[in-house]
Amino acid sequence: MTTNGNSFIVPVEKESPLIFFVNGKKVIDPTPDPECTLLTYLREKLRLCGTKLGCGEGGCGACTVMLSRVDRATNSVKHLAVNACLMPVCAMHGCAVTTIEGIGSTRTRLHPVQERLAKAHGSQCGFCTPGIVMSMYALLRSMPLPSMKDLEVAFQGNLCRCTGYRPILEGYKTFTKEFSCGMGEKCCKLQSNGNDVEKNGDDKLFERSAFLPFDPSQEPIFPPELHLNSQFDAENLLFKGPRSTWYRPVELSDLLKLKSENPHGKIIVGNTEVGVEMKFKQFLYTVHINPIKVPELNEMQELEDSILFGSAVTLMDIEEYLRERIAKLPEHETRFFRCAVKMLHYFAGKQIRNVASLGGNIMTGSPISDMNPILTAACAKLKVCSLVEGRIETREVCMGPGFFTGYRKNTIQPHEVLVAIHFPKSKKDQHFVAFKQARRRDDDIAIVNAAVNVTFESNTNIVRQIYMAFGGMAPTTVMVPKTSQIMAKQKWNRVLVERVSESLCAELPLAPTAPGGMIAYRRSLVVSLFFKAYLAISQELVKSNVIEEDAIPEREQSGAAIFHTPILKSAQLFERVCVEQSTCDPIGRPKVHASAFKQATGEAIYCDDIPRHENELYLALVLSTKAHAKIVSVDESDALKQAGVHAFFSSKDITEYENKVGSVFHDEEVFASERVYCQGQVIGAIVADSQVLAQRAARLVHIKYEELTPVIITIEQAIKHKSYFPNYPQYIVQGDVATAFEEADHVYENSCRMGGQEHFYLETNACVATPRDSDEIELFCSTQNPTEVQKLVAHVLSVPCHRVVCRSKRLGGGFGGKESRSIILALPVALASYRLRRPVRCMLDRDEDMMTTGTRHPFLFKYKVGFTKEGLITACDIECYNNAGCSMDLSFSVLDRAMNHFENCYRIPNVKVAGWVCRTNLPSNTAFRGFGGPQGMFAAEHIVRDVARIVGKDYLDIMQMNFYKTGDYTHYNQKLENFPIEKCFTDCLNQSEFHKKRLAIEEFNKKNRWRKRGIALVPTKYGIAFGAMHLNQAGALINIYGDGSVLLSHGGVEIGQGLHTKMIQCCARALGIPTELIHIAETATDKVPNTSPTAASVGSDINGMAVLDACEKLNQRLKPIREANPKATWQECISKAYFDRISLSASGFYKMPDVGDDPKTNPNARTYNYFTNGVGVSVVEIDCLTGDHQVLSTDIVMDIGSSLNPAIDIGQIEGAFMQGYGLFVLEELIYSPQGALYSRGPGMYKLPGFADIPGEFNVSLLTGAPNPRAVYSSKAVGEPPLFIGSTVFFAIKQAIAAARAERGLSITFELDAPATAARIRMACQDEFTDLIEQPSPGTYTPWNVVP
Repeated sequence: MTTNGNSFIVPVEKESPLIFFVNGKKVIDPTPDPECTLLTYLREKLRLCGTKLGCGEGGCGACTVMLSRVDRATNSVKHLAVNACLMPVCAMHGCAVTTIEGIGSTRTRLHPVQERLAKAHGSQCGFCTPGIVMSMYALLRSMPLPSMKDLEVAFQGNLCRCTGYRPILEGYKTFTKEFSCGMGEKCCKLQSNGNDVEKNGDDKLFERSAFLPFDPSQEPIFPPELHLNSQFDAENLLFKGPRSTWYRPVELSDLLKLKSENPHGKIIVGNTEVGVEMKFKQFLYTVHINPIKVPELNEMQELEDSILFGSAVTLMDIEEYLRERIAKLPEHETRFFRCAVKMLHYFAGKQIRNVASLGGNIMTGSPISDMNPILTAACAKLKVCSLVEGRIETREVCMGPGFFTGYRKNTIQPHEVLVAIHFPKSKKDQHFVAFKQARRRDDDIAIVNAAVNVTFESNTNIVRQIYMAFGGMAPTTVMVPKTSQIMAKQKWNRVLVERVSESLCAELPLAPTAPGGMIAYRRSLVVSLFFKAYLAISQELVKSNVIEEDAIPEREQSGAAIFHTPILKSAQLFERVCVEQSTCDPIGRPKVHASAFKQATGEAIYCDDIPRHENELYLALVLSTKAHAKIVSVDESDALKQAGVHAFFSSKDITEYENKVGSVFHDEEVFASERVYCQGQVIGAIVADSQVLAQRAARLVHIKYEELTPVIITIEQAIKHKSYFPNYPQYIVQGDVATAFEEADHVYENSCRMGGQEHFYLETNACVATPRDSDEIELFCSTQNPTEVQKLVAHVLSVPCHRVVCRSKRLGGGFGGKESRSIILALPVALASYRLRRPVRCMLDRDEDMMTTGTRHPFLFKYKVGFTKEGLITACDIECYNNAGCSMDLSFSVLDRAMNHFENCYRIPNVKVAGWVCRTNLPSNTAFRGFGGPQGMFAAEHIVRDVARIVGKDYLDIMQMNFYKTGDYTHYNQKLENFPIEKCFTDCLNQSEFHKKRLAIEEFNKKNRWRKRGIALVPTKYGIAFGAMHLNQAGALINIYGDGSVLLSHGGVEIGQGLHTKMIQCCARALGIPTELIHIAETATDKVPNTSPTAASVGSDINGMAVLDACEKLNQRLKPIREANPKATWQECISKAYFDRISLSASGFYKMPDVGDDPKTNPNARTYNYFTNGVGVSVVEIDCLTGDHQVLSTDIVMDIGSSLNPAIDIGQIEGAFMQGYGLFVLEELIYSPQGALYSRGPGMYKLPGFADIPGEFNVSLLTGAPNPRAVYSSKAVGEPPLFIGSTVFFAIKQAIAAARAERGLSITFELDAPATAARIRMACQDEFTDLIEQPSPGTYTPWNVVP
């Protein structure tokens, strides 16, 4: 194409084929769909299912692939990690895509990136593993020897819900320059962190020497055809889809012509905003314009007073260019650049920054954009072009006051194109700082951000000019001209701070009902962030000798700083296997997860990876949009008119009896018939040819409602309306509480509250159903409870259970969320398949899963405690309320466990526990790792600390005084045998150097006004058994084949917890054979019937014993052959047995003894089989100005008996700790007062990321503590460690108390869990929060409520 003056050739209106490479193979598609993402194309068109769908919004990293393309300017190839879920496939033209399948395979050879992750035990459920592997692989392709900092940045956009991140980093740090030492295992950096390893202990979970060497020269080459043929980047492209058209112009004139003809066409660079709008808001854009090959939009050029960046330059390229210029230009010229680079580090994840452009960010105009406040405060100049009467016109726009005209609107006209942005060079007397506060530091949207650009009179601290911009305080980025005017000609000092603080509060008001909530916090952040800027700039003025060194007191200086992720230090200590143990006996050894290598190569098959059947249909749910309403009518006619739509199912298609379902009580409906009781309740299901068609048709089902009152969302509302399930309250009474209160020296009343938690398993609920014969059906289901799915499918279809088979190969996480709620999806899918006689599939989108499946139960505790003046607790009367949602599900059992665990490790002789299950208009809350235990123990830790505070003693002394001793009885009459809490307590104090750290913290707090540290110790006692007696049983089936290979089936489901691995280990020891001979294919109801759910942490206990029972039967049958042929190999023995017609198949069974029995008939009756104990210590630092925090260290000592597999068990402990940390500190469910869930994906709901793990993370397993009541003396480990995550909460509370004490405020204050940044900040009351007036509750309707 050529341009000559003002004339140009318009883009050819001829459709082009899409050409790109995937894993070295050429893909040519003559008719690509502009609405199709790369992820959909890979999975559905190319059947490359290693790349996973985790969220669909670029927030979890499960879909990460490597994109490689030629940079024609430098003739080099760039390798980028990108989110396939957002990347349009049309943008792939001329690119090479590498997926997890393209780098290594278990059938050929693993890549070192795959192998090291697996061998370091960094893959548990494995669903996030391909994304993490590809993030690391893309990093190594870009820089073969990265630093630990590069590693930190590479994983910003990846989430893992299982591992706790530590093993991933341990495996991958071996690639870094800091740890890829020639000394190998003897490297000084790999030695223990000062913790002496006991003589019978071990501290190595994997051997670095076993790793494959990494040779960067052996990587696949970039396709030469793409490298040599510049036409791929030089020609205009046109792709027409069914509903939209994709243009890729290569000249500015063509771009402007397209924009003038399609003023509302969307310009797409990274698709990181538009992709989310199309997926979750169902926006339809008919014209997509992709300008990434227009030279003017990709320019990077240094000018005299600025650096010019084309609007399509990616954020990563901007950051790299700025870093390069910062290193070379004079310091004073780069202050704005440094500010931008710092902010870009926290801008989304690396996968987003690799493709997203600054121009897109500006034009999107998000009020919480990270970069817009910086550019606005800098009054950055923008170059804007348009086509007017065939001529290109250019104008300059200033991003200062008036640029943003309304929500996501600015002064650039629809027909104009933003071409470039000028980053100004700063002057000698100019200073620039910016701050951002979010729920989580890495990869999160801001709550409030601020940028301050101040110029002083030469060599003075008198303000000549100041621009301040704030995000998160209005529908647009806003400036504060009135406050800026006040500051002009004033001295930069404390007096000015006071005036500015008051002015900012007046100039940036926020209505109590404003979207986003957290009104007081956001208003206080405006002032706090300005004060941080004041401290930071003042320190720069001190360095320049403009103001005196003591202008800012030394103890205030740290207030200017922000937290940075430290390089991880860790240690793992466990019991060494005795030397006499056979080398082929795997028990007690840190064996790699049985599926780890398959998971690391993308070969592990999850439910939605199962290949499509030829005549398969897709199902989409039709969900309620009201929390409490009568269904007036359901009109599906418009949906059924759509081509490719086959059926609509609702309550009219099944009988009333068939429609009634539930986990224990049948109080739910498959399809809501007359009323809906929550938003997200299933009303019907559409079945169509594809997911896109089904979901589109589901939105065309018109439902009319008649709204009902009251809508009850919170526990407090339920109490007010007495909205409880029948037969509540329930009571547990022990001793004489009334008398004990009368005799107590002190009686104290208080309450504590904690929110719920989203499971956020990386694999959402999925199900594939296939009819077999005329009256059979087979389901592949992502469930922890195949038997319940089987039973309820049989109920809904009115067939016997033996006609229904439910199979689960592996789950991409569960955590209790797939124990009883899988039926929401499985039942409609099974019904549709059975009725239509065709295979039917559905995998819920992340927002659907979060809206429908329920969460952990929020709890409210009100307690009254009596104790002596020494601190011995003598009595407790406690009320427990849980928010069950709209149906019972397992809420009664969750409440039972909370009531049983409210005392944690402390003996309280006189107890009255009352419990209420609250009925609310939320999706039914359900099982979640811990199952009420952590909520109950949360109350215990508040009680102990209250007692310590009132009697004026150290809470550690109060804990020890009140600890249970071996032989004591609990308040539910269970005798404690071998209770090792004192040993765990002492070991943890020593391991963590608790007293030394506490003294250092006191010293730190004296020296820092705006930073405070806290340390907390928390013990845990978790009862192991199902609450329902009949569930404490398990079965197993072992088939030995003629070649000696063993196929093992048992009743447990592999969710990532390593259950199959442990069962293989148990079987190997029992049969005396290597693990390589044993395989577990899946969990299926036709192999082992009547299975209990894989839950309650008892999976290994009950299934392991069932496996041993089956092995014992086989050993008895094989005994005569082995005795007769002592030197025969296993294979020879099996061959002989076969020819002797000895059965080589055996079933095993186990029932947990004494548990749930009636004490009148069994003197050994017990509620729990035994208890798993542990103690944790965490040190935390908080920023009193923003509420941000950092976990500096965590030490955990767990008693898990004799570990079956220390690598898996330590992984479970670390993963549970991080999940508990999320529960008590980070993760906040956000509901509207009408019951709508706002937090429906990783954008709004923040789980801990790589950067959130403790700076030092040490885990020890108690040695010499075998457990006689479980398989091979082990103990359950899945749930017990989760509560140790509360150490961070209590350390934060202690740090807040230090901040409050400094101001003379009471150290008795309320802090609900989770201890979010907002709650931390508002609890640290100071002169800035005092400026914020808060309206009285009840005088307004808040934007969100706490369930």
